[in-house]
Amino acid sequence: MRRIAVLASGRGSNLQALLDAIAGGTLDAEIVGVFSDRPGARALDLARAAGVAAVACRPRDFATRAAYDEHLFSRIDEVQPDLIVCAGYMRLLGELQVDAHRGRMINIHPSLLPAFKGLHTHEQALAAGARVHGSSVHYVTAELDGGPVIAQARVPVLDGDDAATLAARVLQREHPLLVAATRLLCDGRVTLGAHGVCLDGQLLPAPLRLDDHDRLTATH
Repeated sequence: MRRIAVLASGRGSNLQALLDAIAGGTLDAEIVGVFSDRPGARALDLARAAGVAAVACRPRDFATRAAYDEHLFSRIDEVQPDLIVCAGYMRLLGELQVDAHRGRMINIHPSLLPAFKGLHTHEQALAAGARVHGSSVHYVTAELDGGPVIAQARVPVLDGDDAATLAARVLQREHPLLVAATRLLCDGRVTLGAHGVCLDGQLLPAPLRLDDHDRLTATH
C-alpha cells in the first residue's frame, strides 16, 4: 500500500476525493499526512476528521522561503511518503526540494496545460475565447505548472459561462481525474522517465485522457 502526503491550501475537495476513494476501496493507498501553509485551511479539518495527521506551517514564521521549504519538507519526509500530491497548494516550491522529490510529486492544475498556467485559469480561458477547458495532473518541477503532464480531463466552455460556472464544471472532473491518475501512480504503472511520462514502461506520446466512465485512456 502506497503512502501519500497531501499539500493543500484551501477547502480540500480534491483531498476529500482521495479519502473517499481510499475508503471505498478504489484506491489502494494511505494518506499519512496533510500539510498546509494556512492554519485555517479546511483541508486540515478534513484530515483531522479522517484521523490523518494535519500539519500547518506558516511561511511568515520563517526568515526566507528556502528556510520554510526546508522545514516543510522535513515534516513531510518524516511520514515517509511514496507520493506527494499537491491538491490546491498555492505556493511555489523551491527547486532544491522539487529536485529531491523528482518523480514522486504531482500537482493538479485547473487548465489543459500548457495553456493557462498560474492563477485565474478560468478567467484566462474565457478571455482567450477557449471552447474547451479542463484540468491537468502533472509532475512537479521548479517551473510553474511546467512539469510533464500525466493526464487531463476536458470540459466544454458553454455560451454564457462565467468564471464561476466554468470552475464548477471543471471541478466536477478534477476529482475523478486526480483519483484515476493517483491510482496509476500507486500501482506503479505511471512513472517519470528520462524523456517524459511512461505508462507500463512505454513513453506516452500525449497525456492520458479521462473518459466519460472516469477511466484514463491513451490518446494519439
